[in-house]
Amino acid sequence: MGDDFDYEELNQSYVCASWAPGVGFAGITAAVVFANLGGAYGTAKAGLGIMAMGIRSPELLMKNIIPVVMAGVLGIYGLIVAVILNGKFTVPDGATRATTYSQYNAFSHLAAGLCVGLCSLASGLAIGISADAGTRAVGAQSAMAASWKKMGFTGDAGGQVDSQGDALFVGTILIQVFASNLGLYGLIAALILSQQDYQCEVNGGGGN
Repeated sequence: MGDDFDYEELNQSYVCASWAPGVGFAGITAAVVFANLGGAYGTAKAGLGIMAMGIRSPELLMKNIIPVVMAGVLGIYGLIVAVILNGKFTVPDGATRATTYSQYNAFSHLAAGLCVGLCSLASGLAIGISADAGTRAVGAQSAMAASWKKMGFTGDAGGQVDSQGDALFVGTILIQVFASNLGLYGLIAALILSQQDYQCEVNGGGGN
């Protein structure tokens, strides 16, 4: 009976090691930090393009603010996953100091945090770069259309007079929508991974 007790106690200490919560907390850190890095880069890069475009076409400023909203959502993805993962943690037993948080949970939560964090980072890079180029192009097209009208061109003039930047604007928004989907894919994968669960029983089996 003593051998069984020693084996079960050793097995529990291995499956639910004392360092396991550290790995899980690293997953929470990765989710929040990388997601906010992506959101910050996307917002800053898109902001550069919007401000540059606003000098010549200030009337289009609010119309092209959409990329900033898309980039800002990425940080929320990381926050959502972090809150969910934090709810999965269990406090070590006060008497025995044994933890019921397993290695299985730890690496699952680390994977979840990295999924949403790195996917949101990639999404932020894509949104920022595409928004910077897109908003500058929309502003340039609008300014060109205005200059054509001032010169007295009333015909199509290669589509520059009547378009007012709408063609490029729609294309830019579509690019950013697909770029923002990358972060959403990471969020979905992270939510699936966060549902994995295996807990050790302190007072069961080898606990007594």
